[in-house]
Amino acid sequence: MNEVWNSGDFTNLSDYVSDTYEVIDDPGDAWNGMSLNHDEFIARVMHSRNAFPDLRFDIQEMIDGDEKIAIRWYMSGTQSGDLPMIPATNKCFSISGMTFYYFKNGKISGHRQAFDQLGFIQQIDAFGKIANA
Repeated sequence: MNEVWNSGDFTNLSDYVSDTYEVIDDPGDAWNGMSLNHDEFIARVMHSRNAFPDLRFDIQEMIDGDEKIAIRWYMSGTQSGDLPMIPATNKCFSISGMTFYYFKNGKISGHRQAFDQLGFIQQIDAFGKIANA
């Protein structure tokens, strides 16, 4: 989380992310239901980091299971870049969410995720922008 999502550093990505990464269930994610190679995985992360250059995930709790990890996190940032149908608002947000990461052969191979999407849209003041899109 810190190296990839918070810092945008992909130097060691192949050490901990499988060659194929599946976005199993992540409503609202443009990559939902897709299998990604490393370049596509990086594009997905950069899609968020370009819209929110100060994006920050803080892990609040983690539970380790058999070939999966559940993480409860707190995410914050400022939307200074455009998203599809949501031009930059320069508004800050802070929301919580949870992600289940799945592993194969010791590497992260996919995830399921849920977060406060309504709170996110409200905080970046995007309701009117989406309605007019």
